[in-house]
Amino acid sequence: MKPIRLMSGFLTVGVWTMLSRVLGFVRDAMILAYLGTGPVYEAYVVAFRLPNMFRRFFAEGAFNVAFVPMFSKRLETSDDARRFAEDAMSGLTSVLVVLTALAMATMPWLIYALASGFAGQEEFTLAVEFGRISFPYILFVSLAALLSGVLNATGRFAAAAAAPVLLNVVLVAAMILGAWAGGDIAPWLIWSIPVAGLAQLVMLWFAARNAGFPLALRRPRLTPELRNLLRVAVPAMLAGGVVQVNLLVGQQVASYFDRAVGWLYAADRLYQLPLGVVGIAVGVVLLPDLSRRLAANDDIGGRYAFSRAGEVSLALTIPSAVALVVIPQPLVSVLFERGQTTAADTAAISMAVAIYGLGLPAFVLQKILQPVYFAREDTRSPFRFAVVSMVVNAVAALGLAPLMGWTAPALATTLAGWVMVVQLMRGARPLGDVARFDARFWSRLWRICLVSAVMGAVLWLGALALEEPLRTAYWRYPALALLVVAGIVVYFGLGQVIGAVKLSEFRRPLKG
Repeated sequence: MKPIRLMSGFLTVGVWTMLSRVLGFVRDAMILAYLGTGPVYEAYVVAFRLPNMFRRFFAEGAFNVAFVPMFSKRLETSDDARRFAEDAMSGLTSVLVVLTALAMATMPWLIYALASGFAGQEEFTLAVEFGRISFPYILFVSLAALLSGVLNATGRFAAAAAAPVLLNVVLVAAMILGAWAGGDIAPWLIWSIPVAGLAQLVMLWFAARNAGFPLALRRPRLTPELRNLLRVAVPAMLAGGVVQVNLLVGQQVASYFDRAVGWLYAADRLYQLPLGVVGIAVGVVLLPDLSRRLAANDDIGGRYAFSRAGEVSLALTIPSAVALVVIPQPLVSVLFERGQTTAADTAAISMAVAIYGLGLPAFVLQKILQPVYFAREDTRSPFRFAVVSMVVNAVAALGLAPLMGWTAPALATTLAGWVMVVQLMRGARPLGDVARFDARFWSRLWRICLVSAVMGAVLWLGALALEEPLRTAYWRYPALALLVVAGIVVYFGLGQVIGAVKLSEFRRPLKG
């Protein structure tokens, strides 16, 4: 993949992910406005997280990590890539059908495992009901993730990146219809989740067909290729399980504090915007590219792609992290404080946002460092690192809860994220130059940090100057827009002057 095409891939995925996350903000703001942060909202959070947790465990976190490099190498060497994809899809479908049936039958125990603090409360009954309705989403969206892997491996990033937009469009439309019909919007919201998953699957199947891969279900069979896929996928699945255990521990701790599950979820949605737009976008493009380069023995090109991915990611992530730490209150207030969401909710969510902001660069760096291992079909090393990270997260979340209360899970997540990055960087040393950032990356990194610090000071002073407008009902929107624009101008303007960022590197890919 040529440099311009590589950057174009980053931007394609990033722009669509940005649109998805913006619509996600609209969705979450509407949900908070309609439901507040009370029992119905907390039940929705747990129920919605359940299929998403298993999706990351089976599809995105394990199956695709193993599938994409193998499929990419078959494309590079002209093996029967379509047959391999169909066998993989059939095997995944059979596992997901059994999993869905078991989960729906054992839903009360699953909810207890996710949020035992809900036991005996209204939240528990609602979460069980919501979970049974929403869980089939995993079947549709996991198959959609496999089709996304096929499209990404062929260099067609737009459709796969656009698919998550459908989820938010369907959920927002369902809430609008529910409000128009009158009464409770919760049933409209929950039933729209599996509908959105089916919509994504249908869209991506047609996109894959147009790309020359009209995949069809076959009778599941354990071929030598699938055995090799499982050999690589199982450690990745265990690693994905470790990540989900981290989330589970945090949610368990939060479930014992009133409204904390909702506060942490809302904060998570805010820091997920830069994480999705930057980290996930770069990771999605980098994995198939590195896999093809390794298959072609192109170590020089691999190091260049790895370094530019890190450079672009941190150039956009570090200033985002600074903003989340410096001005969380204005961001949360404007995005979420309306309807049933109060100023007290804003203050609590802002605290969690600032803590997550400290870990944002670590979460993004993981998305860049992990493809170096996955492209070599090495999923065991990230699994070992994830286990250490899980222990750190659990000890910190449980140990700090008596001292910090409900914010302990957020700090534990941030700490575990940096521990994971340190392990990934140290473990990559024996992999050669392809896993090392080049001189240009390090030259720009200190400049990025310097410019981000200056931007942070401007944001802090600007928030003080605009304190009154930021609290006023109608003026807070233009006031926040002015603050954000000022930060962008300072960052990119000064960054261009001292060489932290080069706007010319974005222009040509954007035109494409």
